[in-house]
Amino acid sequence: MKELQVGIVGLGWVAGAHIETITAVNGARVAAVCTRKPLTEKDIAAQYGIQAKVYHDYAEMLADPGLDMVSICTPNDLHPAQTIAAANAGKHIYLEKPIAVTYADAKAMRAAIRQAGVKVCVGFECRFSKQFTMTKSIIDQGLLGELHYAEVDYYHGIGPWYGQIEWNVRKDCGGSALLSGGCHALDILLMAMGGEVEEVASYGARSRAGYFAGYEYDPTSVTILKFKNGKVGKTAACIDCIQPYYFHVHLVGSKGSLLDNKLYSEHIAGLNKERWSVLETALVDSGEVLDHPYRPQFQAFVDSIHQGTTMPLTDFETAFATHRVIYAADRAAAEGRPVKLAELD
Repeated sequence: MKELQVGIVGLGWVAGAHIETITAVNGARVAAVCTRKPLTEKDIAAQYGIQAKVYHDYAEMLADPGLDMVSICTPNDLHPAQTIAAANAGKHIYLEKPIAVTYADAKAMRAAIRQAGVKVCVGFECRFSKQFTMTKSIIDQGLLGELHYAEVDYYHGIGPWYGQIEWNVRKDCGGSALLSGGCHALDILLMAMGGEVEEVASYGARSRAGYFAGYEYDPTSVTILKFKNGKVGKTAACIDCIQPYYFHVHLVGSKGSLLDNKLYSEHIAGLNKERWSVLETALVDSGEVLDHPYRPQFQAFVDSIHQGTTMPLTDFETAFATHRVIYAADRAAAEGRPVKLAELD
């Protein structure tokens, strides 16, 4: 099997996780990097332990006929143009979340990707974690019955202790509490609930702590989702909290409930309804990208390219649907009214 030759654009925090992961998967290798930093191939070898060609011009890297895939690890506002350029160059794409800050940009990206016929994987890697692999298995086996309510919340204080704060506070780059990080939680909620969202309402707030004073948007939001099948859900996105990272999950169904890694189900005889049964798994409990499940996601993406199949769970169309709900929620918060998804053409 020919190894896919991968080019990394952007050498910030998340790129280190991508390089480490691609080095570990089967069927791919990091062959090039593109950075504004004055780094040489010797520097890259010393810092990352790989032999890779160094580009300082993205268009020049895309023109390399030997590259099969591009991994986009740049700030959010650069994602649309870089994705469209990569698609037009015929490269497969791993794209960090969010795909774009605006709905118009996301639609332009989708059009370019569809026209080029390239494969795209989006950085909703939490779907590949042990916790949410377990969660999906529990739902699929019917242990919760028919879900009618879910709340999945994202608490991760992104302050000056994170290098990304410089661009994350900007509305044209960070975008919103959901786009910055809460998208992971909303994406898991949509995976769990299934069905189509009909309408959303969303409200914002902000901390008075000085750490977060630079945010140009409300770093806390709460979004209520109404599904066409009558289900409802809630996602809180709080990136101005002062607390440990917490990815909160509570799923409520006709036969039981799941609270993070704790379960009660009528389908399991002998459980004590007065106490939760703890399921031992690895929780998503850190904002450190090296702790996130990139390896199984990247392996699935590489395999899908080699096999000519659709990327499971985190393909572009699935991620686009999640982002469409986010854009509706951000519009609802900005305009102070519920927004129907049908309003987004």
